[in-house]
Amino acid sequence: MQYMPVTDSMFLIAETREQPMHVGGLQLFVPRDDQTSDDLAEEMAEKLRIPGGDVAPMFLKRPATPAQVAGYTAWSYDDEIDFDYHLRRAILPRPGAVRDLLQYVSLNHGNLLDRRRPMWEAHIIEGLADGRIAVYTKFHHSVVDGVTALRLLQRSLSADPDDRSVTAVWDARTQRSSKPKQKREAKPKGLLSSITGVASQVVDIAEQVVGLGPAAAKIALAGVTDKDYVPPMQQAPNTILNVPIGSARRFAAQDWPIERLRAVGKAQGMTLNDVMVAMCSGALRTYLSDQDALPDESLVAVLPVSLHSDNDSDGNAITAISVRLATDIADPGARVAAIKASTTAAKAAVRGLRPLQALALGAAIIWPLAFTTIPGFVQYTPTGFNLMISSIPGPDEPLYWNGARMDGCYPVSIPLEGLAINITIATISGKANFGITGARAELPSLQRILDHLETTLAELEALPPKA
Repeated sequence: MQYMPVTDSMFLIAETREQPMHVGGLQLFVPRDDQTSDDLAEEMAEKLRIPGGDVAPMFLKRPATPAQVAGYTAWSYDDEIDFDYHLRRAILPRPGAVRDLLQYVSLNHGNLLDRRRPMWEAHIIEGLADGRIAVYTKFHHSVVDGVTALRLLQRSLSADPDDRSVTAVWDARTQRSSKPKQKREAKPKGLLSSITGVASQVVDIAEQVVGLGPAAAKIALAGVTDKDYVPPMQQAPNTILNVPIGSARRFAAQDWPIERLRAVGKAQGMTLNDVMVAMCSGALRTYLSDQDALPDESLVAVLPVSLHSDNDSDGNAITAISVRLATDIADPGARVAAIKASTTAAKAAVRGLRPLQALALGAAIIWPLAFTTIPGFVQYTPTGFNLMISSIPGPDEPLYWNGARMDGCYPVSIPLEGLAINITIATISGKANFGITGARAELPSLQRILDHLETTLAELEALPPKA
């Protein structure tokens, strides 16, 4: 067995029947010129099974048995994968509209993954009227975070449309070949050098721990002196987004050309992330207003921030910041200004924090999530935020699976008890792919948010450029 880090085990501990803790993705592929959609589906079914069975260890691990005890502290590894179970095929009902595909994902995303097997599934979905093939995957969050999931996807694709060697994200050969080249191994060090190296690591961690006090003081000062900064544990308004939820899910997805968003950012002096947050703000304002549920105070969003570096290992490495969405401001220009001020203040507060300090800040922001499964907690305990909005960057160039062009890549994320909606955006292959996952019963007509996102983007495009 392998020790399980706390950052992994917390996603297992938080899981209930009403709160599945897996992340997913929906990709759409256009068959290459010399194949039909049936041919592409058959090729995927064959190659994703990985002839030879060389499966990466990440996709062989599961919580140790018994899952309720050891499974929160250690991983065990299966010897092989039962592809008949993990790899599934489906055909959409006629007429094969995109809404039928989204309904399929919605229904399957509420189902728990089996903890007595490696915790992942892949669904090859045929029957779209336009001839595209869809692949829906889901992985338990204890195994990967969103950034790692997109990394794995990139490793299973190619920028070369003529490349026919692509297999699957769980192919160990793909992961080994895509890892950055390691530096030449250094000569063995003597005992003194080894002790010195270990000591320096201990000193570095100790310095970060000692620095938690000054870091906390910096955050506290920002909360007092900067009106635009949202400090941890500041109360957010109560909304229909912040209620107990069931396990049924609704998923909506759409993409926009990144160039449209970048043009808005350039005109308004905003980052790409700020533009996406502003789109979500306007869309949520309209959606809640239509439901007669728009609070007088601004919604507060938590924005997960990746701590991954280019060459680090896969897994979970995230923290978080809080941002006001300015949903209480009707004028689009004034709303944009308020969002920019809030994101700028959040970034300034965390700038210069060491990794351990950043993790501590993230924990201070999202601490209520650890208690949401306690009966009555959501109804009677004020929390500091209303939803999560995540952005996952990917490469700009087109990507292919054995010549089949990826035409969409939509994250399918995790609504939580007290957080009935999650918005995650993957920027990849020239598109901003919005994936909106919500609690089905608690948020009616969720798909209308897609129309509101387009309306808000058009409003931002109509604003006069900043001097």
